[in-house]
This record gives sequence, structure tokens and C-alpha cells, in this order.
Amino acid sequence: MEILSQMWSFLGLLTVLQNILPTQLLSLLHSFYESLQDLFSPYSYFEIPEFNGYCGVDLNELYRHVNLYLNSVNPSAATCRRLTLSRSKSSNCISFTVAPNHTINDAFNGHSLSWTHHVETVQDSLEEKRSFTLKLPKRHRQSLLKPYLDHVTSKAEEFERVSRERRLFTNNGNGSSYESGWVSVPFRHPSTFDTLALEPELKKQITEDLTDFANGKEFYHRVGRAWKRGYLLYGPPGTGKSSLIAAMANYLCYDVYDLELTKVTDNSELRSLLIQTTNRSIIVIEDIDCSVDLTMDRIAKRSSSSRSRPPPPPQPSYAEQDTGRVTLSGLLNFTDGLWSCCGEERIIVFTTNHRDNVDPALVRCGRMDVHVSLGKCGFHAFKVLTRNYLNVDSHPMFQMVEACINSGGSLTPAQIGEMLLRNRWNPDMAMKEVVSAMQLQLQSQTQHNNNQGGGGIEYDEILLTRSPESTLAAGSPEQWDSSPIKVGGGGGRSGKKRKEGTSNGEKKVNFLVRLRSLTKYDSDRRVA
Repeated sequence: MEILSQMWSFLGLLTVLQNILPTQLLSLLHSFYESLQDLFSPYSYFEIPEFNGYCGVDLNELYRHVNLYLNSVNPSAATCRRLTLSRSKSSNCISFTVAPNHTINDAFNGHSLSWTHHVETVQDSLEEKRSFTLKLPKRHRQSLLKPYLDHVTSKAEEFERVSRERRLFTNNGNGSSYESGWVSVPFRHPSTFDTLALEPELKKQITEDLTDFANGKEFYHRVGRAWKRGYLLYGPPGTGKSSLIAAMANYLCYDVYDLELTKVTDNSELRSLLIQTTNRSIIVIEDIDCSVDLTMDRIAKRSSSSRSRPPPPPQPSYAEQDTGRVTLSGLLNFTDGLWSCCGEERIIVFTTNHRDNVDPALVRCGRMDVHVSLGKCGFHAFKVLTRNYLNVDSHPMFQMVEACINSGGSLTPAQIGEMLLRNRWNPDMAMKEVVSAMQLQLQSQTQHNNNQGGGGIEYDEILLTRSPESTLAAGSPEQWDSSPIKVGGGGGRSGKKRKEGTSNGEKKVNFLVRLRSLTKYDSDRRVA
């Protein structure tokens, strides 16, 4: 009781002193007390306010990173007694913050650290003053502070990239004005590499390349290259080019900018649109060979220079020639010029159904670094489709499907997906429809080859026996025709090759007869 009475007396004395002593002296005594406390304390304290300076306008970026970093920490493992939960419209997950004047513990390189969230009400105002206080061991603050804050910033940026809502942008035709040339909607495409109908090896190659690109900031800076990468996706319609782009965006958590070249008036507007794109984004130009007539620019110049004609009248300047349309030169500067370096961590994707119609300058190394050929559906890709649509991993008719695919009767993933979608409640009926469509495709191809003469039979027959799997190659137009297939002809070898083509056609007809008998036998056995 005597001790309690002495404590009450001491507190009463402090209260009297606060009322008697001047404010400046009390502030000096408080500072002296904190200095003594810091001198004998084994910890160092660093305060990170919400705003820089005293005006409360310039937001402290480090404060935002700390807030995001604490969100990335597992809340179930966080040793904090009280957390504040929230969800914003631009986020896909529930976020939490440390409650006012509470502490959360952390560990880094074997050292214990803690963050305290301070919230103070400004006198005679409704505003609040927020800050974080970092506590770490005083002996290791020189070697611990900078690496730990770098770690906090890295984790915060990664968490922000993964958790934020992704957007799908398209140009609205106002790229050259002071307003934004892009309009956006939420990007919620469900395509992923798990649901994509691609061969496993191709999936692995693409995902590894994307991962190396996303983690290659230091590498690109060290070698002096802009942190960007180009993809050329080519193949027949329905082979999954758009789905692959969506899977890439979901894999990297990037925004998607769908650039419609027909809405772009000139090269200046094209550069303006590029400047307005953000980092960590995929810029897509679909059907690059059909958007604008770029290849004809070079052909027209070559043809005009080869003809002998009277001296032409004075030509307009270069700027006047480019007025009113996008030129090949403008698109080349867009993908690999100086203006392409105005941002970082961007992927530029071109798609086309006919790669031979694309100007080689657009797809050379340094512009389109990776060429992905998307062909007909292979057997592994077919199994992915059946698992997605039918929830089936095996079926007795898988052998027939594999035989048809290996013989050249494959279909596109879009065609197979539509048949599986129509019969998703009846796997047997779906498989029969797919096999029938493949048989019809194989029969029509065989009849077409038998009706042709000359060396065409040899080339088509070899194409039919090739695997329809998609491929990935380095971005070099010289490798487009590096297929091991050779088309021979001429001389005494043509008659022999015609006989071989005819025999191959007969073999395929016999294969079709046998395959149909197996299908009929399987259906009769099921009815019985």
C-alpha cells in the first residue's frame, strides 16, 4: 500500500508540473527521456510516416510498400492481436492492416523485427496521422536495414501485381489527344496453362520462357537491352491463339492491351498509345497481316524503282507521306525503336493465320523473339480437352482417336471442343462424334490426294503422316522452312513416288475400313 501511495503521489506531482512548467521545457524533458531510453535500449527504431514533409500531400511510397508487405504475410502466422480486414473494388482478395497502435512481428536472416502501426488524431481536426515504426536489433542495423527494406519492397510489388484486378484495354481512336487513348474493362478470362489444349513440352517451354522474362530485370539491364519480349503466334483459325494470350496474361498477372490498328490514324498516334501503356502488360495485335497493308509498302517501292520512267514530279516530304495512316516504319519503331523503351516488362504479341504474309522485318530477332506454331490438336492436347469438358481421363475409344490423329485426321481444338461441349453429359456419344468427324476428315483428305497427280501426292501424303503437334522456335524467319520434309520431283524418280503415294492412299483406305468396322463392332457390343 505504501508503494501505491508513493506512485500516486509521483503521478500527481507530474500532473502539477505539466500545468506549471512551460511547453518548451516539457518537450525538452521528453526528448531527453527518449534519448536516455534509446541509449540503454538494445533496439533501434525507424519511423516511416504516411506522407513526406508536413503538408500531407506527397505520399510516402515506403509506407505503402510496408502496408502491402504486411498484407503478404500469412495472417494466421502473424503474431498480432488485432487486424483490420478490408476489400477494395480493384483487388481480388481480402486485405488486412495492423490495427492502430498494435504490433506485428517478423523475421529476416535469423533476426527478429517488429512493425508497430501508430495512428494519432491531429488536435482540433478530424484528420489522422499514421506511421509505421520498425524495431530491429541495434547491433545489426547497418547490415540489416537496407537488405530488409529491399526485401519489403520486392515482396510488396509482387503482392500488388498478383492481387490487383487485371484490365483489358482497347484503343478508342483518341490516342493523339490529351485524353487517354485506351478504354478498359475487367479482364477475367478463365484460360490457364492447365486448361489449355497444348502439348506438354510446348507448355513447359512457354512457361519457362515467361518465367525467365519476368525474373530477368537485372539481366536485361546488364546486357543493355530493353526489358521486353516478342511472341509470334501463327496457325489456322481455332488453334487457340487468343486462349494462349489469355493464359499468358493470367500466368504473369499482366494487363492486356488489344491494339486495333485500323483505329490508329498515323504513326504519331501509335507512339502516343505506346506511351500510355503501363509496365507489366501484354500488347496484342491480332491478325497482323490483315490489320493494315504493311507488306505492300515495300513491294510497291521495289516495283517502282525497277521500272524506267520519266523523272517524277517532286515528292512530298516523309512526314507528308505518312500522314493519315500507319506505315511499316512506324510499326517497326513501335516494336523495336527508341519509343519501345519508354516502359519495362512488356510483352508484344502478333497473331496471324498466314505467317508468309507478314513482312520479315516485323518478325526478325529482336522484335518477335519466339515463334509459336499452333496446329491441329494432338493426342495429349485431346486428353486435356476431354478432361476439361467431360471430366474423363481415359476411355475405350482413345486408341481410335490416337490412330486417327497419327494418320492425319486431326481437327482443331475449337472443333473438338464444340463437339465435346454439345455432348458434355454423354461422354460415349461425344467420343463417337469426334471419331466420326476424324474419319470423315481423313477420308476426304485421302480422296483428295488420290484425285491429284504428279508430285503433289508425295508432299500431301507426308504431311498427313506428320504429327499435328504445335511447335516453338526462336524468332528467326530463316528457320521457317527448316522442316526436315523435302519435296522431291523430276526425272525417273517421279513414277516411283507416284506408286508410293498410291500405295499410301490404298493403305489409308484400308485403315478407314478397319477403323469403321471397329467402331461398328464397339457400338453393337454396347447395344448388346
